[in-house]
Amino acid sequence: MAKRKRGEKKLLSQTHMIVAGFFIIISIGTVLLMLPLASRSGRSTDFISALFTATSATCVAGLTVFDTYTHWSVFGQLVILALVQIGGLGFMSIGVFFAIFLRRRIGLRERGLLQESVSALQIGGIVKLVKKIMKGTLLIEGIGGILLSVRFVPEMGLLRGIYNGFFHSISAFCNSGFDLMGKYEPYSSLMHFYDDPVVNLVIVFNLVSGSLGFIVWDDISMNKWHFRKYMLHTKLVLVSTLSLLIGGGVLFAVFERNNILADMNGLQRFWVCFFGSASSRTAGFNSIDIAGLTESGKLLAAILMFIGGSPGSTAGGVKTTTIVVMLIYIWSNLRNKQSCEVFGRRISDEVIKKAELVFGINLFLAIVAVLAICAFQPLGAADATFEIIAAISTAGMTTGITRELVTASRLLVILLMFCGRVGSMTFALSFTERRKTLPVQMPLGKVTVG
Repeated sequence: MAKRKRGEKKLLSQTHMIVAGFFIIISIGTVLLMLPLASRSGRSTDFISALFTATSATCVAGLTVFDTYTHWSVFGQLVILALVQIGGLGFMSIGVFFAIFLRRRIGLRERGLLQESVSALQIGGIVKLVKKIMKGTLLIEGIGGILLSVRFVPEMGLLRGIYNGFFHSISAFCNSGFDLMGKYEPYSSLMHFYDDPVVNLVIVFNLVSGSLGFIVWDDISMNKWHFRKYMLHTKLVLVSTLSLLIGGGVLFAVFERNNILADMNGLQRFWVCFFGSASSRTAGFNSIDIAGLTESGKLLAAILMFIGGSPGSTAGGVKTTTIVVMLIYIWSNLRNKQSCEVFGRRISDEVIKKAELVFGINLFLAIVAVLAICAFQPLGAADATFEIIAAISTAGMTTGITRELVTASRLLVILLMFCGRVGSMTFALSFTERRKTLPVQMPLGKVTVG
């Protein structure tokens, strides 16, 4: 085995670079949020709370130990918004964008990091894709900010209305769930606008756009509305996203018909179910009190959070394609088919294996974390499970226990949010060394399962 020469620099792998990059951004954000300037009271925020907020913003999780409006000053809010934007788009994408702007050369190593960061299928054309990502992001966030500003200005005033409009547009596109609606009631999120058509449509459009994934954007921009020409990945993302959006909304209507929806008219019920279905899966906004949901409603929200958005997007979760690939694999085996096929294409064994790993690792982490957090403090199993799934899926919804977490529980949630953003499998691989596969294999052993 060849040894590394003395004095030769050991380059970090792409996985290590991504993990280290997010760690550095979170560290800078923590320091900035600890400054007295960042809080309304003018006092320094404690380290754990600042770290929790910086991690939640960078990992676009949306869980908060303080109400964003009442605790943080405008400076603190802008720091959070900057972390949300960087975390949502990926620090590599933003870094390369500035390199392009400064006319600096983008090397092969940087292109490889970009490919890993946005989950692109190939390294070719990755810089061109980043340009599209930036233009698309500015367009969607800009239009969303203008529309929300028009809605907020009459109620909040000119400057505050514009500020709130663009803050929530960026937060929605990045699927972060941070809001400034504490002016009406702390931790109320968008409950004040639960039946407002403009707010509902803009927020849902932004968060769904951000959750589709950048390679889906690219495919749609090239092939327009010709569904047959789309890549298999794009087809699976669009079909699964639409199915979850409609299916989730219908199930929310069924589960909550005699509860939260009981005193609402038909249109109000539609907006609440439509918004709840979209936001549960990808963002941390809520237009109704999550703690007031029925047990079946909470379970549905937890399942949608665990699934999350799509690969290479601003959303978290195990991803839509992971679930779809696993379902196709199960269905194919039940029909005794030798391969997994859908839309006239075959899914490779490598993709199936990765889907199983992602699902298994996230489920294992969630179960262990629920047991741990219940050991740290006396919490109900249902609330603890909901909180843990929200953290590892970076979905940001909560039944209200986030601010009640003790230090050990907060540190656990911080770790889960970090894993959820960089990818649980990516985070696990960052601790392992790449080893050469030996040609010799152990004798085959028989195991009975099922």
